[in-house]
Amino acid sequence: MSLHWRMRVSEGAGTEPRNVGEAQQPGGARRGLFGALAAVLLASFLGGCANQQAIARRHDAAVYNTELGIAYMRRGELAVAQRKLDRALQENPDDPDVRSARALLFARLREPKQADREFRQAIRLAPKNPDFQNNYAVYLCSVGRIDEGVQTFIRAARNPLYMTPELAYENAGICLRSAHRDVDAGQMFRDALAIRPNFAQALWELADIDYAHGRLAQARREIEAFLASNQETPDLLLLAVKVTRAQKDPLDAELYARRLQLDFPNSVQARALAELGRNPG
Repeated sequence: MSLHWRMRVSEGAGTEPRNVGEAQQPGGARRGLFGALAAVLLASFLGGCANQQAIARRHDAAVYNTELGIAYMRRGELAVAQRKLDRALQENPDDPDVRSARALLFARLREPKQADREFRQAIRLAPKNPDFQNNYAVYLCSVGRIDEGVQTFIRAARNPLYMTPELAYENAGICLRSAHRDVDAGQMFRDALAIRPNFAQALWELADIDYAHGRLAQARREIEAFLASNQETPDLLLLAVKVTRAQKDPLDAELYARRLQLDFPNSVQARALAELGRNPG
């Protein structure tokens, strides 16, 4: 706009002015011209500010409605959650958090095509966010798309922005176990332990695979080595009881059982131990 106005001034030089007063006061004409330009620029600036404020309001409204949608989802009020998330989408369709929340909602509603589309949109809008990759992988595994899910977990684990890649490897292992692919699952759990050696849940999964396949000595070595230098968990203690009982070692089985009952008396695993005692077979 400023260039255009300067061209108009240049073209008028050397011609007879239409207004004598204007010809006698060329500086006044320029001041009028530049004043008009300043007014245009000011109006443009104010319009830009108003536009930015409107964008900010829509963003804040989308965040608020997304949070409400997630809260209603957690309470099981899916119809209300959908209304809130539909509103959030109208307010900010390019927000990956909105897309991710809608994906989770459609997964709960058992609408796989819409869930898949929203997960992909979230990843497209935030391709470096590993949480969206991880969530999509969980969904893929839940609908039986095991290979896709595992590969997506691995991409999340290898994402340098992911602060807990061992969790993605653990999830990949659980996904593979759900498909009875225990050999591949074991490798995922070992990858998780290579990153975080004190990761009790991954160790439990690995030892549980060995126990399930009758590799009792290997399972026991893994459990004992872990417990020697890491904090015990009720899962590991219950598995230790099962392994030592299967090995016909009642003394150590009783020791592990007592540790479970004393250290985690109100745990699900302690109740499972009591049931195991009533039904040893």
